[in-house]
Amino acid sequence: MKDTPKGPQGLKKNSLSFLEVAAQSVANIAPSATPALIIPLVFVTAGNGTWLAYAIATVAMLFMTAQINAFASRSSSPGALYTFAGQGLGPLWGAVSGWSLFLAYIFTASATLAGFTSYLGGILDSYFHVQTSLILGLLLMAGDLFCCWWIARRDVQLSTRAMLLLEFASVGLIVTLAILFFAHGGRSIDPLQFSATGMTSQGLRMALVLALFSFVGFESASALGAEAQDPLKSIPRSILFSVIIVGVFFTAMAYTMVLAFRALPTPMDKSTSPLIDLANIAGHPGFGLPLAIGAVIGQFACALASITAASRVMYSMTKEKFFHARAAEIHKVHSTPAVAITASAVAIGVFPLLLWLRHFALMDIFGYLGSLATFGFLLSYVLVSLAAPIYLKKRKELTTRGMLLTIVTLLLLAIPIVGSVYPVPDAPYNYLPYIFLTLMAVGVARIFWLRKN
Repeated sequence: MKDTPKGPQGLKKNSLSFLEVAAQSVANIAPSATPALIIPLVFVTAGNGTWLAYAIATVAMLFMTAQINAFASRSSSPGALYTFAGQGLGPLWGAVSGWSLFLAYIFTASATLAGFTSYLGGILDSYFHVQTSLILGLLLMAGDLFCCWWIARRDVQLSTRAMLLLEFASVGLIVTLAILFFAHGGRSIDPLQFSATGMTSQGLRMALVLALFSFVGFESASALGAEAQDPLKSIPRSILFSVIIVGVFFTAMAYTMVLAFRALPTPMDKSTSPLIDLANIAGHPGFGLPLAIGAVIGQFACALASITAASRVMYSMTKEKFFHARAAEIHKVHSTPAVAITASAVAIGVFPLLLWLRHFALMDIFGYLGSLATFGFLLSYVLVSLAAPIYLKKRKELTTRGMLLTIVTLLLLAIPIVGSVYPVPDAPYNYLPYIFLTLMAVGVARIFWLRKN
């Protein structure tokens, strides 16, 4: 038996198609950023096994998808994992998951504001000789945030369609470049990669941490439970679709980039612009500017997806009075949670703007805030995985296969969790887990205060 989807009054129900729902998850993953930023870092420890690390990470996320879809195929709401964790573990742990997920979406958008500014600043510097000053950086971040706020507030269909076009266009450019590389080089088989020559088990474990980080946010389609058409089918399919298509893209690009950089004296991880170097190797240096623009587009789409998801989680948590009641107000014309969107946008802008004013480098800001976001996603993933078998048991639908899927999922999630704190990373990354725990403590204190009163 399936629960009848009951979207909160006011949101535009049954307005989003399957592709529009899928665009939410794909854009939140920001796949166009991974070849430029994360694959080179995975290469540092995995080397010729970089593609294998992404293949294993894809399998891990497919297991996580099974846990999320245990809920998404039976009930729907804009609360996403917050609602799911509560259905299995009760309202207390549901609220913990919701706060963790809200922080994850906020920090993801904050990180991508810095990434957007860095990429766009690079274009202005390379092609127009305009350097990113303190004031210009503030203007670029503020402009990016304002556009995301305006689109997200105006219409959920406009928001998802913009994400669909922007992120798919960006990924399309990168895929085209990979095809041009193979057409130019004429060699596609790399025995060193297929045998993972030189890779160690410790290197693979460390590489898996970063590879799994590339996927966070894939579940955000579940935040559209009140607005999707046939949500009990479209949302589970969208989440599964996003993991498969993005996992194939990551694995293929990892293989392509490792093979391509054999032609250069500079290792991939030392390249300042991996995709532009790939364009030069492929014999199409003119792709440099479109690829840089594509990276900017990808960062914008991710910020838009994150503000959309964060506002839906905030909107749902007002039912438990976690946030002020005004966060549940719906725009009379656009049928969007306008107050929650505005509040989320303010929270998103605070962190990167403050760090930029303190003269932190843009890509350092991206790394710090992105790491904090990852902690939030991982905690929510663990809580949902623990909740799934309890939820299914309540419904008398738990099977041995379901329990095994949960156990394997938790073991796979343990890899990035342990890898994030051991071996102890260099400063300031070693402080980030404590910052995240402090923020979680604030949310937990709020939860207990509400329960007491």
